[in-house]
Amino acid sequence: TFFILIPFVLVLLQPDLGTAISIFLLGVMILFIAGVRIWKFVLGIIISFSSLPFLWNLIQPYQQKRVLSFLNPELDPLGQGYQLIQSKIALGSGGLMGKGFLEGTQSYLEYLPEKQTDFIFTLIGEEFGFIGTMFILILFGLLVIICYYIGIKSYHIFGRIICLGIACNIFIYVVLNMGMVSGLMPVVGIPLPLISYGGTAMLSVMISFGLLLNVDLHYNNKNMDQ
Repeated sequence: TFFILIPFVLVLLQPDLGTAISIFLLGVMILFIAGVRIWKFVLGIIISFSSLPFLWNLIQPYQQKRVLSFLNPELDPLGQGYQLIQSKIALGSGGLMGKGFLEGTQSYLEYLPEKQTDFIFTLIGEEFGFIGTMFILILFGLLVIICYYIGIKSYHIFGRIICLGIACNIFIYVVLNMGMVSGLMPVVGIPLPLISYGGTAMLSVMISFGLLLNVDLHYNNKNMDQ
């Protein structure tokens, strides 16, 4: 637990709320995969909800405004709520088929700022519509299933935990990013794996894929845990 809380607190103090949340969720999922008893998760949930007022005072004022703008984007439509409002407009205007490649008005007329980073899914939804977004979801779903399959067929426990942890990590990033740009979650700095602009996120994902391929290569090596 301390190995999860230490990076969580350090990243939260940066401040980087989005990455801190993803680290915490990934750690909890790995603990569940490793076989930690359910009552400990229930106790952790109770403690987490009890400490929400304390955590609220820990985060920065602009992060508090992000949460409030998520609950009511019209509270500050030209400030913290602006990007979320424009993201919803862009996603909705894409319709079923989208406006076409490089034809997104909200994105390319700069109504939606920095669309190439955390809001790249909005750009895809505006240009390629519902069909394009579903295609991206299916690809990520297949990627998670492949990670899960490699982990399940592995004979060594450590390799299995690595693969399932990578699958959970991708799942967390995809859900948080897509939920953020569609208004289902507060706006946090979470990139969309393999699609968002940025070298650090791409490098970390490719390193995890290297570990995944290594487990797949040695899946029948029972001595790897020793």
